[in-house]
Amino acid sequence: MDSVSVVSFGILVTVLALVAVTAANVLFWPKVTKVPATESGVVSILIPARDEESNLADCLRCALDQGETVLEILLYDDHSRDRTPQILSEFTHMDARVRAVPARPLESGWCGKNFACAQLAEAAEGEFLLFIDADARLESRAVARMVAEMRARRLAMLSCWPGLEMESFWERALMPVLNFVVYTIFPAPASVIFNHHSLAVAHGACIMFTRESYERLGGHGAVRGEIFEDVRLAQLWRRRRERALCLDGQAAVRVRMYRSFDEIRRGFEKNFFPAFRREPGFWAFISFRLAVFLAPFFFLAWQPRWEAAAAVAGVISMRLMLAFYFRHPLWAVLLHPVAEVIVIFIGLSSWLRCRSGRGVSWKGREYRKRDNGTN
Repeated sequence: MDSVSVVSFGILVTVLALVAVTAANVLFWPKVTKVPATESGVVSILIPARDEESNLADCLRCALDQGETVLEILLYDDHSRDRTPQILSEFTHMDARVRAVPARPLESGWCGKNFACAQLAEAAEGEFLLFIDADARLESRAVARMVAEMRARRLAMLSCWPGLEMESFWERALMPVLNFVVYTIFPAPASVIFNHHSLAVAHGACIMFTRESYERLGGHGAVRGEIFEDVRLAQLWRRRRERALCLDGQAAVRVRMYRSFDEIRRGFEKNFFPAFRREPGFWAFISFRLAVFLAPFFFLAWQPRWEAAAAVAGVISMRLMLAFYFRHPLWAVLLHPVAEVIVIFIGLSSWLRCRSGRGVSWKGREYRKRDNGTN
């Protein structure tokens, strides 16, 4: 067997293992399904918002439709430069449960979202603290079902992996890669059985804590400078032996994260390199994606072999499983190599900006910039 065949066969074995992981996740990742009991006034819904005029009204309407489980809906207007304050004012006059938490100057060492969440938690009074992004849309009785899951599973932290709303071409072409990254390498069924921190995952668009554990473990203050705060929180909870779990929450919450190629690029760029605590982990991830999810397509085009064809079929089968599961457009599966190349280039850009000291930016704030630190 020549060296090319050895490499191709090694890639094929890896792809087949990941096909098994993907299938297990699709079949066995628990969903938010518990039938809620009637509980009144136990949840504080907490929404950090910065320049969210296109999202806030729909987010608040869905929150207000959650019923008597919700004690209050607190919103922190993080120095918005658009109509976010006016929209918030309209809703505070519409329903007494909606309240604005006064904004404070961002303190040194904090990321903006983490600081906003900390202020919201300090003002909250509910037994459960539910943090949602302004682009999140809670489905019917989602909050009550999340409380039921928390109680039934004896959780201190619950995150719901949301369904993705996509409208533009670039959203449909690139956003499915987010689910592909997680569902192909993260063994979700194992994370339900074992509470080890290495099996921690969360989605920042929807995270619920018990108030008691949040205050005892330091909440967002414990990850104040982390851009990738959702996973860091899940890791912290598990390190402290608190039960933390991420469930398939498509039936509970949906999000439209970005609306254009430029927003996708800046959003991915902000999170990509900072998601890794150490640079070798970043390069291992990039190399893995190049070798396993992209190289088989080039091998097949360059020197057709059965190993390369089988590996390509395996990658496409993973994409198809997730496309049916999440109701992603099937045509996006055919663009897989293009999407992988774009995402890898965005990752390299994220690394270059952070390493050069230019940092990454989001909504008028800069992070990992060498001359002024995190802000």
